Amino acid sequence: MNTHTNHIQSLVANPLFSTISSCARELQQEVYVVGGYVRDGLLERNQPKDIDFVTVGNGIALAKLVSKQLNGAGRVSIFKNFGTAMLRYGDWELEFVGARKESYEAHSRKPHVEDGSLFDDQNRRDFTINALAISLNEGSFGELVDPFGGLDDLHAGLIRTPLDPDITYSDDPLRMLRAIRFAAQLNFKIEEESLNAIKRNAVRLEIISAERIITEFNKVMSSTRPSVGLALMFHTGLLEHFFPELVALQGVEEVEGQLHKDNFYHTLEVVDNLAQRSDDLWLRWAALLHDIGKPVVKRFDENIGWTFHNHEFVGGKMIPNLFRRLKLPMGEPMRYVKKIVMLSARPAVLSQEIVTDSAVRRLLFEAGDDIDALMILCECDITTKNAKRKKRYLRNFELVREKLKQVEEADRVRNWQPPVDGQEIMNTFGLAPGPEIGLIKKAIREAILEGEIPNEPQAARDFMLRKGKEMGLMPAGNE
Repeated sequence: MNTHTNHIQSLVANPLFSTISSCARELQQEVYVVGGYVRDGLLERNQPKDIDFVTVGNGIALAKLVSKQLNGAGRVSIFKNFGTAMLRYGDWELEFVGARKESYEAHSRKPHVEDGSLFDDQNRRDFTINALAISLNEGSFGELVDPFGGLDDLHAGLIRTPLDPDITYSDDPLRMLRAIRFAAQLNFKIEEESLNAIKRNAVRLEIISAERIITEFNKVMSSTRPSVGLALMFHTGLLEHFFPELVALQGVEEVEGQLHKDNFYHTLEVVDNLAQRSDDLWLRWAALLHDIGKPVVKRFDENIGWTFHNHEFVGGKMIPNLFRRLKLPMGEPMRYVKKIVMLSARPAVLSQEIVTDSAVRRLLFEAGDDIDALMILCECDITTKNAKRKKRYLRNFELVREKLKQVEEADRVRNWQPPVDGQEIMNTFGLAPGPEIGLIKKAIREAILEGEIPNEPQAARDFMLRKGKEMGLMPAGNE
């Protein structure tokens, strides 16, 4: 037995697989383990905790019998519409489905399904590397069933469809994004004919829901080098069908011999830089969107060349609608991305001029606990190929970081808590709730941020009394 065969058999060496084999034999059904567990196991990657089993027969009946035979197995969840059943066993999530064949109509990615053989089931799968199956049957236990050369494609690092790629992608256009996602996650290449088929069928993506699209997109964003998948989406024409704002960043314009940089490819570099420093999906999204407002505000000035004034503010304003359309979460993730984008130019401004304490206080006040993430993004935004310039920029950001630390230690404005609250202002001047309270609170805050008074309760109270006097207010006990 060669090393390769040993490796395949080791994937089903756990007694769990023998139990499933004996249950299938009792039901006189064939059973195979398929999909990601096989693919990732052969690639020696971290294997998923969900394992898919295909049986030539009734998947629900097999799941029920397996659950009965396994001590500690959870309740069987049945999905009759799909003919599937799922149960939990320890850390594993086991899914059973009857082998099937599928046919599609042009307007939908939902197939007509009927019972089929193992070959029918492998035939309907998206890629050869996902069509690999390992037999759990008596007489062939541990043997690889590979009718489409998926093992060779694994070794070659190739994404290829079992059938004509035009049929595969037209039937279920989500597979085009899945091809790109696997290319990004596995660092594989998409086979040339398959890549051309994605370009030909890109418009079909419009029948796919935004929720399914963004699930695949976020898997690309979570990969080690998101630019691989993002560039493929752009070059195949998929991106323009769901993310035109990102496509609008691409291109270089020339006026009077002056060029601006290609903001699309710059953005991909920034996202990759950030991916090396953070796994935070939403900070990666902030990197992706940090220049999204530039096409809107781009202007040519005869005196200074290309300008993108207030692009971060305009980009931040675009984010709620963009998140809503893409079906991204509208709560804290959206607010976080919007905040980071709107502040994204501030540290760079501080790094280019004499940094005043008040400017640093304001940045700390507005960024709060997100200041560290903001600084990481700004450092990742340096994509110049000039080594001296890059070193100088990074050193400037180091100085900003040092100043942030000094000011925070002295003034404690990060995650601002006013030293005098509205209730104390009302009690002091005998006021009912009204606009005067907000005006005094704002004046105290501005005085602290400008460095006029320290961030201390007594100094704030003294300032409150002076401000009240200016407004014609007297302390309640002096009336």
